[in-house]
Amino acid sequence: MSSQSSLVLLNRVLNLKDGIPFVLVIDTLVQSSNYLIEEFVSKYSGDVVYLSFETVNKPHYASEFIDCMDLTPKEIISKVKEVVKTPETITALTKKTLIVVDSLNYIVPEELTTFVSSIISPSIILLAVYHNDVAKKSTTNGNFPSALRLLHYVASSIFEIEPYFTQIDQEEFDNNINKLKFPIHKEINSPIFKLEFTNRRKSGRALSYKFIINSSTHVYEIVKESEEAAFVEDESLLKDLTTFNLTTNSKQKVAKEQVELPFMAAQDELGSYSGAIVYEFEKDDDYDEEDPYEDPF
Repeated sequence: MSSQSSLVLLNRVLNLKDGIPFVLVIDTLVQSSNYLIEEFVSKYSGDVVYLSFETVNKPHYASEFIDCMDLTPKEIISKVKEVVKTPETITALTKKTLIVVDSLNYIVPEELTTFVSSIISPSIILLAVYHNDVAKKSTTNGNFPSALRLLHYVASSIFEIEPYFTQIDQEEFDNNINKLKFPIHKEINSPIFKLEFTNRRKSGRALSYKFIINSSTHVYEIVKESEEAAFVEDESLLKDLTTFNLTTNSKQKVAKEQVELPFMAAQDELGSYSGAIVYEFEKDDDYDEEDPYEDPF
């Protein structure tokens, strides 16, 4: 797909066109989803019902606000059905209600798909957030898929957001975050952030694109990956395959490039022989002069 087409697709999803039933937003502690949610609701003209697990005050764009912290998933679904009336005519179906969930992390994986499917309807669009770096809800079944894997499977469109750094050493920053050391910097939780957008077609095929979003100016820029970025993406596929660390950091890559490989020295020593096959006898070789097939030359 061309760059212009991917921008058109992004804008259509942000405008909640094409009958998209479930949009998943994955954020982190260093880049909140608030700016992206604001992008969605700024383009939406219908009613917005806000389901809160973490938000204390009702957002300015919410028509209805439901505090879900002390409610079970069934009770939340019942309250949503009380607030959102089922349209009785075909014309009324064009007026959809947007349901915003500030965190799906509070629902156990066994009840997650039922919760999502019970909310979605022809008259409802679900926009839900999942925090990728907080403690995960434990399951009673050790073989049950994780919540994030389930959400990836059922979501129509997925937005994964992360900070857009221009003045921070990414490797050092990641190490600090892993040690729960959160630096104070203007590029953390900024209105300008990186976005990986995955859209799943009706055929099941998923297409992914990367953008830089400026929510202050509402300008979206396509990220053109370099060869180095493509290599890093390929390395990410090695994660979680084994208990061993199969990836390399920047220092290890530099050290690897400086290693003098043995066949390079051999080429310097034997270069005068052109393309001939050269065999050097060792002390343990048993050479028989009477054997006509023994001579390697």
